Amino acid sequence: MEMKRINAGKLRAIGYDARERRLRVEFDDGSAIDYDAVGAEVWRKLSTSSSAWSYYRDNIEEEFTGRRGRAGADLDKKALDREALMRAFGGGEADGA
Repeated sequence: MEMKRINAGKLRAIGYDARERRLRVEFDDGSAIDYDAVGAEVWRKLSTSSSAWSYYRDNIEEEFTGRRGRAGADLDKKALDREALMRAFGGGEADGA
């Protein structure tokens, strides 16, 4: 997921995966929250808002249930699954071959 760096209130970066409909927000304390089932229109409004922090607080934080994580975490599930398989069964990049 490509992250857009911002400096709005406590927000430091935002990103959106249109295929998964997942919004990720990263905060100044290094924490992050992932929200599922977020429509493209919500992302468009957040990413273009002149008051992203206010938009987030009013329209996302209260309306969607999120999962906490750490900023900068890799959310590419396919890559993580592939790496886990490579470690489990050997071969390729994951075991240094």
